[in-house]
Amino acid sequence: MKDPNDETGDYSDERLRERLSPEAFAVTRRAGTEPPFSGRYYDHHEPGTYLCVCCGAPLFSSSHKFDSGSGWPSYWQPVSESALTVHRDTSHGMIRDEVRCARCNAHLGHVFPDGPPPTGLRYCINSVALGFEKG
Repeated sequence: MKDPNDETGDYSDERLRERLSPEAFAVTRRAGTEPPFSGRYYDHHEPGTYLCVCCGAPLFSSSHKFDSGSGWPSYWQPVSESALTVHRDTSHGMIRDEVRCARCNAHLGHVFPDGPPPTGLRYCINSVALGFEKG
């Protein structure tokens, strides 16, 4: 997936609202969440790389994906340490670690300390925040 904003680097809400579905915009720019078991990638098993839907940055490898039973795509690590940023999220009366794209600051989902070895992490990501490149 080519970076859709590569010529301008414009990841503004105005530009993204024009390109994204209303659901993708609500998730990535307003920290929304898609319903569990509804996204196209929660039960997706092709080899390749999952990309940020807003900027095309590589985020997760299919080789790091696992079935968490949560209803959202889950990964035990990102493609690189620099692909994501993590922020404390205290919304909805909970304390969680929010995951964002390091390039464009899109909300992707959350990371939890209940994943499989070797990291013990579960990156629980909204399908609508992702694109996919076979490979």
